[in-house]
Amino acid sequence: MRRTRTRTALVAGAAALCLSVTACGSDSEGGGSLSAPGPEALEDLDGPVQVEFWHSMDSTNGQVLNGLIDEFNAEHEGRIKVTGSFQGDYDTTLAQHRAAIQQGNTANIVQIYDLGTQFMIDSGQTVPAQSFVDKDGYDTGPIEDALLNYFTVDGELRSFPFNNSTPLMYINKDAFEEAGLDPEQPPKDLAEIREYAEALTVRGTNGQVERYGFGAAVYGWFIEQFMARAAVPYCDSGNGREGRATEVLFDDPNVVELVEWWQGMIDDELAAPLGRGTDDAQAAFTSGRAAMTLESTGSMGGFLEQSSFEVGAGYFPLIHADDPAGSIIGGASLWINGTGHSDAETRASWEFVQFLLTPAAQSKWHAGTGYLSVNTEGYNGPEASERAAEYPQFSVAADQLANSETNVNTAGCMMGVMSEARVAAEEAWEAALVTDTTAADALSAGTDKVSRKIEEYNDSVG
Repeated sequence: MRRTRTRTALVAGAAALCLSVTACGSDSEGGGSLSAPGPEALEDLDGPVQVEFWHSMDSTNGQVLNGLIDEFNAEHEGRIKVTGSFQGDYDTTLAQHRAAIQQGNTANIVQIYDLGTQFMIDSGQTVPAQSFVDKDGYDTGPIEDALLNYFTVDGELRSFPFNNSTPLMYINKDAFEEAGLDPEQPPKDLAEIREYAEALTVRGTNGQVERYGFGAAVYGWFIEQFMARAAVPYCDSGNGREGRATEVLFDDPNVVELVEWWQGMIDDELAAPLGRGTDDAQAAFTSGRAAMTLESTGSMGGFLEQSSFEVGAGYFPLIHADDPAGSIIGGASLWINGTGHSDAETRASWEFVQFLLTPAAQSKWHAGTGYLSVNTEGYNGPEASERAAEYPQFSVAADQLANSETNVNTAGCMMGVMSEARVAAEEAWEAALVTDTTAADALSAGTDKVSRKIEEYNDSVG
């Protein structure tokens, strides 16, 4: 799924739609509990329990998801019926869910992207994932540690990982060979990217660049990733996990150095000046205009299909060679709404989520979409194994996470205005690239802007 930055900014700016827990409270008279019901909730039913599932998966990803929904419904015919409903991109789905809370008419299950985690907790509408785990003695052992780390807050798993990804370094292996570089050894840090870019950049007889060595979007998620890999928290209070965050920290010297490096690469015509457009950055890579790029694992399938050259993949780079090299995740998770829903609906929702987390379902999901198999046993499934044999690049993301430390930095920042923070980081980064503002001043101004938003949010939720 592509990211829509314009909508991100609009939705972030409209966060006041539903900030306070009181304002978000359901007006529904349908009752419902925020504790997990047991299997007895599905006994003595008059007909199949209807489960409404709001999600943001379209195109190929939507087709794969619909196939899994159909498979579950066939296995539970006459007992549970899940209906998937595409709500739009991540931001639109979150906005729709906010409106549904105010109207007292939420879906049983909603897919919410990582940036919405704190809001979902504050809304007080969902049954914590930990409640289901504890009720059934559900084994989370096979679930990827990095994902559990992200969605665990205050010692409790809050939602269930589902379509999750991590960014990688992608390379044009043909260009590497042409430049005399080893295509099996992508660059590992900023210094190596520059070194490789000098060899990969091609200029015509008129001196104009025909192929840049590097080119990637100015995307806020990358700053979060670089900071995690340098063991730097994105926000205070232990990344918002030891108390409410009060400020973001992306004006850290490591990020200043990153932005200054990026500016130098553009000034020296080693990197394409692509701005914040991810579509433009992806096109620059697949067309061969940029020999290296940074993107999500979710772009792997498209890169392989659209590129006329052999695509390679490596770990997301470090700022410095000796950085600790942790990784954070992106994507979305599944939340089961309890407020306003019957115990039967809540239990049926959990039955469906359990199905999606099985190795068999995750093998199909990973192979069909390129997202991580959140259940690590899914990589051994027939679909995933076949895909890995054909495209070994798909295993890089799993290896990167497996080799990552799980700590407060790799857990990611937890606060109610993460979407606004990401936009502010992008704006500051871009300002440093296209104006006379220094990287340090631009990033400092960006953090100040977010601090005001954090204060407003924290005040609204008490």
